[in-house]
Amino acid sequence: MKTAIVIGATGVTGRPLTQYLLESDHYQQVIVLSRRPLGFNHPKLANHIVDFGQPQSWQTLLQGDDLFSALGTTRQQAGSREAQYRVDVTYQANVIKAAAAQGIRRLFLVSSPGANAKSLFFYPRIKGELDELAQQQGFDSVVLFKPSLIIGERPDKRPGEKLAHTLLAPLTSKLKALAPYRPITGEQLGHAIGHCAERWSQTGVHTLSLSQIFAHLPE
Repeated sequence: MKTAIVIGATGVTGRPLTQYLLESDHYQQVIVLSRRPLGFNHPKLANHIVDFGQPQSWQTLLQGDDLFSALGTTRQQAGSREAQYRVDVTYQANVIKAAAAQGIRRLFLVSSPGANAKSLFFYPRIKGELDELAQQQGFDSVVLFKPSLIIGERPDKRPGEKLAHTLLAPLTSKLKALAPYRPITGEQLGHAIGHCAERWSQTGVHTLSLSQIFAHLPE
């Protein structure tokens, strides 16, 4: 039995992922680092409230086997590009580098299908930066999950996301060419990540597309 470490556990993907790991027979403990309390308890759960910008105050808490990163925000929610970069790159990079230094061997990271560190566009560029950093830390295994639009109940209102879901859902169900853009719920993604980690035995860097993510959903 392993110990899992989760960041982003209060989010639309991170919360169901954390709950899945807590119920999994493969993990004896789930350590969550978060900026606010999860709001629930479990015998296997250790929830530490941290400032991700101060690694020296929490890096020794990273004692385990697998790191799961589902941390992320939007420019609207963060308030600026600089604030979004801090959450989507700096905070995650701090945890990923500290986890590697602490001997954690596997990383399961929620990325983006368009992630590219050389992109001219802000969001795919910062996601690409983080992907590249993750691959340079010496983990035995790095699994990058690249879903499409992630939908679910969020504390912040995202009208653009709801509109995209309304338009995409009927089209992707009818047109095979649009299947890679099929929306996925945070619950589906979280469960697929947890189920994948339970069975993952490969080393090296691997990227899972939307169809591969759906294939990892537990029955």
